[in-house]
Amino acid sequence: MENNNTPPPAPQHQQPPAGLPHQIINHPHNLYAPYSPNSKERTMGMLIHLLSLLTGFLAPLILWLVKKDESRFIDHHGKEAINFILTTFIVSIPLMFLVIITFGMAIIILFPWPIIIMVFQILSCVEAYQGKWYHTPMTIRLIR
Repeated sequence: MENNNTPPPAPQHQQPPAGLPHQIINHPHNLYAPYSPNSKERTMGMLIHLLSLLTGFLAPLILWLVKKDESRFIDHHGKEAINFILTTFIVSIPLMFLVIITFGMAIIILFPWPIIIMVFQILSCVEAYQGKWYHTPMTIRLIR
């Protein structure tokens, strides 16, 4: 099982190039160093997931586009939220057609879908607030 506490994989060479100043080596965008998000980044990651639960696609997209350059952690959770929203949309369309084709008989299949979406979004909120590099289950990674 994948460890959700680790940042995305770094490039093959783990050591930063020689001669980099200390400020660059410890910068949040440095892919060579291990990175732990601060409180503001954790809150922002949680807020992106929470807004996707409350407002749909637009608010998390705007927040991610504005804040993605500030932190790898915010960028990661913004991509996760957007990918999850796109995945739920892609899956919802065939489910709705199935309900229409069966004259509502397939509503039993569609009924748990919003509950599953809410559970995964709440779980993503909690994991982001705890500072974990969480990957939402059953999500198609369209934005990398």
